[in-house]
Amino acid sequence: MKWKTFARRRLPVTVAVVASALLVLGGTVVPATAGPVDPDGSGNQSLREKLDAAARAYNDAKGRLDASHARQGELQQRLGAAEQRLKELDTEVGPIAAAAYRGNRLNLSMVLLDGGSPAAMLHDAATVDYLAQRDDREIRSLAKAKKDYAEQRAALDNEVKLQEQQLAEMEKRKQDAERALGNPGSVAPVGGAAQKASASPAPRNADGSWPAESCAQKDPTTSGCLTARTLHALQEARAAGFDHFTACYRSGGGGEHPKGRACDFAANATGFQNARATGADKSYGDQLAGWFIANSDRLGVLYVIWYKQVWFPGLGWRAYTSGDGTPAGDHYNHVHLSVH
Repeated sequence: MKWKTFARRRLPVTVAVVASALLVLGGTVVPATAGPVDPDGSGNQSLREKLDAAARAYNDAKGRLDASHARQGELQQRLGAAEQRLKELDTEVGPIAAAAYRGNRLNLSMVLLDGGSPAAMLHDAATVDYLAQRDDREIRSLAKAKKDYAEQRAALDNEVKLQEQQLAEMEKRKQDAERALGNPGSVAPVGGAAQKASASPAPRNADGSWPAESCAQKDPTTSGCLTARTLHALQEARAAGFDHFTACYRSGGGGEHPKGRACDFAANATGFQNARATGADKSYGDQLAGWFIANSDRLGVLYVIWYKQVWFPGLGWRAYTSGDGTPAGDHYNHVHLSVH
């Protein structure tokens, strides 16, 4: 199914013209009131900005935490190997240290004093030299193993400290989001049954955070632009079968749309209907919202808004009260996706 584009136009100001105006979308006739200038509603700008700031910091902290856990696992394995090597070397170097302490460790002077034929003395000297070099190697290996162990232990301790910092940052950002939403309690989720992650992961920085991206990719739903990550999320949603009318870039207003980091997915296949989604449309919106949540870590989802509820990473679904009372402003007719 080809993606339908949404050419935004200002609606005529007279009631008579508004009542009769029709907008043709992809061959389907849709009432002009179904596609307002801002499908997210004009009263949500402050909420979106606050959620944006909180979610970006939360997602970066979570990404760093996940990356740290992966490094911790690797460090734990290396630390275990270092501990095992220390035990082996302690066993090997122990007799050498004991002999040196008693003063009876073989050395070249003892061979020379012992006398004997020149050939025997040469053989014995070579043997003593070999044993001394071997002992020295083992002692150096033990010293290096101890150094490696200390370094692995310090690195592991640093990872634990980093994780504590990231957990504290995540908690702070969750509280920021709660305050932005007016500290609502949890609500029954509207995202349908839990789904499995199926999207291809978007690229991250080495530390697990999300790289900064500009609005440089062509938006296939409008004449505007998207970030590479937002375009990736849109393409992955299409690949998963969510092909209803979608509009992403918007030049006016606040939030992420003008930055190319948000998309509005209509519950109805043809466009933004000026009514609450019901039946198959409601089910479609539930499934789409649930799919974005299941793939939030892979796609860099900041938050999802659907049916006058917002899903925030770490909080789950929360109600919000900053809508404008319309199906669009309260997100009853479309799923809003904001991407990091």
